Amino acid sequence: MSGKCCVVTGGRGFAARHLVDMLIRSDKFLVRIADLPPAIDLSPEEENGDLGRALESGRASYVSMDLRNKPQVLQALKGAEVVFHMAAPHSGINNYQLHYSVNVEGTKNVIDACVELKVKILIFTSSASVVFDGIHPIFNGDESLPYPPKPLDSYSATKAEAEAAVLKANGTNGLLTCSLRPSSIFGPGDKLFIPSLAESARAGKSKFLIGDGNNVYDFTYVENVAHAHICAEQTLSSSGEAAEKAAGQAYFITNMEPIKFWEFTGNVCAGLGYERPRIKVPAIAVLPVAHAIQWAYNLLGTYGMKLPVLIPSRIRLLSGNRSFSCAKAHERLGYTPIVSLEDGLKRTIESFSHLNAENQPKREGQSKASLYLGNGKVADTLLWKDTKKTLIVLLVLIGIYYSFISSNATIITATSKLLLMAAIFLFVHGRLPEKIFGYKIEKIHPSDFYWTEKKSYQVAHVLASFWNAGINILESLCKGKDWLLFLEVVLSLLIIGFIGTISLHSLFVMGVPTTFLGFYLYERNEEAIDGLVSDALSYGYKLKSQIIHKVTSPKLD
Repeated sequence: MSGKCCVVTGGRGFAARHLVDMLIRSDKFLVRIADLPPAIDLSPEEENGDLGRALESGRASYVSMDLRNKPQVLQALKGAEVVFHMAAPHSGINNYQLHYSVNVEGTKNVIDACVELKVKILIFTSSASVVFDGIHPIFNGDESLPYPPKPLDSYSATKAEAEAAVLKANGTNGLLTCSLRPSSIFGPGDKLFIPSLAESARAGKSKFLIGDGNNVYDFTYVENVAHAHICAEQTLSSSGEAAEKAAGQAYFITNMEPIKFWEFTGNVCAGLGYERPRIKVPAIAVLPVAHAIQWAYNLLGTYGMKLPVLIPSRIRLLSGNRSFSCAKAHERLGYTPIVSLEDGLKRTIESFSHLNAENQPKREGQSKASLYLGNGKVADTLLWKDTKKTLIVLLVLIGIYYSFISSNATIITATSKLLLMAAIFLFVHGRLPEKIFGYKIEKIHPSDFYWTEKKSYQVAHVLASFWNAGINILESLCKGKDWLLFLEVVLSLLIIGFIGTISLHSLFVMGVPTTFLGFYLYERNEEAIDGLVSDALSYGYKLKSQIIHKVTSPKLD
């Protein structure tokens, strides 16, 4: 087969699939798809389409590769002239170690392999979030913007570090590099933005918007992102001043059509048959709740709680202004969007017809209460999905109450009583027959109480994360510049102070039953409760507007 060989790392990812299709259709490349799974799994549409035919003819091939394994990277890149490095973990995963190992160390492996194998061109897929901290707005920002001292999240932080390494490698052993920074990619095949938005809409949360609703955003249709990579390759492979000028640079990639974030979100919701966002919730009011949820996730994540939607970094992302200029990409790479925002949105909504409100069956086994609790073990316990776990937790709480809360016993006495109860329970449970009245009694094995090395490491990591997060907050407060953080800390401490005025006995007696009963009742009366909350919020904002109008209106003599 004729054509130069190119490798697309993470080639089965969202944007990468569109790039692979575009490369195959260009008929100029032998396309090697490199990704983590041991074998490529094609959908029926792919099998009967360009990709399936290219794999059969040899125009395309697949290789399994882990970026963290340098020998595998060297093998995957062997013989390539161009590398499109698009592989990255899911941006929604809140795991710094994973992001660092893949985004930073994996990218360094790619750079080293390119230099060793004398690859000519390396094009890195970065993110517009590398310059956004969630606090300072960006309007028509260009590439002169520095990396923020406090990144938005671990994904953005590690992407920035990887990008810096790629740009620094430009010119090493003849390698030409550049970095593309797409902003908020959407389109057919998206597994993050559109599905999560549809899920929120089905849960009745699409009526709410965070902030004043006027924050401006840049979205990028996925085919335009793929087209930008083609433009970058064509420019860098051309000889002369154009390639030299374009190499070693970063470029923002957007649809060049900034739009209000919640207007775009509303268009998606309406296109899928759901309610547009209309009830405004101030970001400053939501952030303390988001911090509490983040704290709960840090504490319970290792026990099965999934990452909730309402976390601080996402609140800042949804309520902040961030738009970017593509002038540099247009001038040096010849990039211009090939699909407008309107057409891209239309194609996207058509591709997600299966998520349309009319096609959704009544949700079974996944309520909004379950979604709020993370759809994990915590949800199963509080919502009585797993009766055994719920009863065990209740027994433990009762034991804690009678041993520590209700009595004025010392710590040693209370601990002794708790261990005595546990010993009696284990002994009686061990003597029970395997079946009682036809019900099987599950025996407790000693191995259930062992802590693996991995679990011990996770607990230590959580404690260290809490400590480091506290130090980072203190460091920011000492600078005296971050007013939003200061207000968050003050509000959080006032809430803690208020809770501290309640006796431990009252807090335990009221809190535990309310938590179990509240989520249980909410799951069974979601629509009615959501309606009451929505009416209360609407009335509150209407009253607020009337008060502001009276205060600000000029008085007539």
